[in-house]
Amino acid sequence: MSTTGTQPRLKNLELAAVGGSDVHVKMLAAPINPSDINMIQGNYGLLPQLPAVGGNEGVGQVVAVGSGVTGVKPGDWVIPANPGLGTWRTEAVFGEEELITVPSDIPLQSAATLGVNPCTAYRMLVDFERLRPGDSIIQNASNSGVGQAVIQIAAARGLRTINVLRDRPDLQKLTDRLKNLGANHVVTEEELRKPEMKSFFKDVPQPRLALNCVGGKSSTELLRHLAPGGTMVTYGGMAKQPVIASVSQLIFKDLKLRGFWLSQWKKDHSPVFPSITSESALPRRWPKYWSFSFSISPSNEYSGLISCRTDWFDLLAVQGTLKSLLQHSSSISDWETKIPHGLKARSKKIFFNSHNCLNYC
Repeated sequence: MSTTGTQPRLKNLELAAVGGSDVHVKMLAAPINPSDINMIQGNYGLLPQLPAVGGNEGVGQVVAVGSGVTGVKPGDWVIPANPGLGTWRTEAVFGEEELITVPSDIPLQSAATLGVNPCTAYRMLVDFERLRPGDSIIQNASNSGVGQAVIQIAAARGLRTINVLRDRPDLQKLTDRLKNLGANHVVTEEELRKPEMKSFFKDVPQPRLALNCVGGKSSTELLRHLAPGGTMVTYGGMAKQPVIASVSQLIFKDLKLRGFWLSQWKKDHSPVFPSITSESALPRRWPKYWSFSFSISPSNEYSGLISCRTDWFDLLAVQGTLKSLLQHSSSISDWETKIPHGLKARSKKIFFNSHNCLNYC
């Protein structure tokens, strides 16, 4: 499954001794994301030194801490502060600075997927267009982790979502699930290409923001339906085909093409990000650029430090508002079948309940 000769395999590793600033963590759950596969294949924007343990996301529980550790304690739940930590394992010893604490009273699967998909969705919704309640956005891969987070966060902000799916046998079941999350409209790729969509947009405002995770013909259709002056943000390329925009779209419609990568965003905004709140008001358990106090007012205004990871997500998860994907848990010993399946199953997240570790070299 690698294009560079790397080959995953299960391996028992010696657990390092806990030093002064170290934290011993037992992994509780770790998902399989497309970026994990890309990293193993060697075609991701961030590559670890080999040999490396797979997995960029997950949640673990602190077992023990070194004498110099002050930010976490045994029993705390923690997630990686940055990608490349290697979460597909039973347990490990990390440096304190590599971890971020999360509440232990949110669902396990929500905690395991909190650091990437909801953050990506939130940043794309607020960073590229000044959207107001009633505005529309359009996205493909709407049943992906990011897509489902977009639906829920957009609904909370009063935004209307047009969600594009590939046709499939269980289309109605998936459509019902997305609408249950807050999706306003669900259409297939085939329906989006039909002339009848012109009448659709007589009743629905043309979207000012398009979120593209597919590329190829799918992204071309998103561009075709964008409002003049709108922006398409590409954050993935599942079809492995280029994004193509016509000259007329760029000149006469003044459409903008942008890209988004969460890892780069964090680099650009770390360690300090401008805030209209005092530094002393920020929760101590979060690095400054990850902290955020969020409130939705009648005018949908917000205040605080706009961030990648927010206490708002904690609130939504606890209240059951921000729901995670349908899940399927598996032992890491089943990695040979679960990794390829996890890459294809956009509407169902595969979680490793780790045994041993998955190493590639």
